[in-house]
Amino acid sequence: MKKLVLLAIVVLPVVLTAQPASVAGKWEINATVGGTATYAECNFTQKDADLTGSCEGDQGPKEITGKVDGKSVSWQLNAQWEGQTLTVYYKGSLQSPEKITGTVDVQPLSVNGEFTATRPK
Repeated sequence: MKKLVLLAIVVLPVVLTAQPASVAGKWEINATVGGTATYAECNFTQKDADLTGSCEGDQGPKEITGKVDGKSVSWQLNAQWEGQTLTVYYKGSLQSPEKITGTVDVQPLSVNGEFTATRPK
């Protein structure tokens, strides 16, 4: 009996380790960055905690890379603006299987804002 209890104590924490939430699939991203409203359609592919895929907005499709850690979701993409390459960082939290909310940070311009991502109906 003691061996069974000891085994449960050793194995249980491994079983209870949080798995990353699944965010794979299509998302509609509505953001306000520096007072300007933006919209993009993203298609995420997820393998374990790694996130890849693309987002398409005014400038066409952009490849993304990111991570999922529990309910935390982050990704980034590169965009062009007035001849300059910008990196757009999204950091959010999965509110439900259908909604992510968080912040947007555009570097090197140091412009930021907020976003809401929802799955299309």
